[in-house]
Amino acid sequence: MSDSDSTPVVIGRPAGTGGRRVTIRGRSAGLAHSDADLVEFLRRAGLPDAEDLLDDPAWVHWQEGPPHTYGPE
Repeated sequence: MSDSDSTPVVIGRPAGTGGRRVTIRGRSAGLAHSDADLVEFLRRAGLPDAEDLLDDPAWVHWQEGPPHTYGPE
């Protein structure tokens, strides 16, 4: 099983036009262009203390590229 299979939140690689796809518990949450977008998606999904989860590898798996980077590389 890969990290993304066992992690509740998966942040996809940065898109060529900017933003990252966000999946929460296997369901698409949208395209985040910032940490603020990501926190809002997590809040809507009912995850408490969303800001504290962003750097917790037990909760969030950042695919490719550095975490907290949303623009094209």
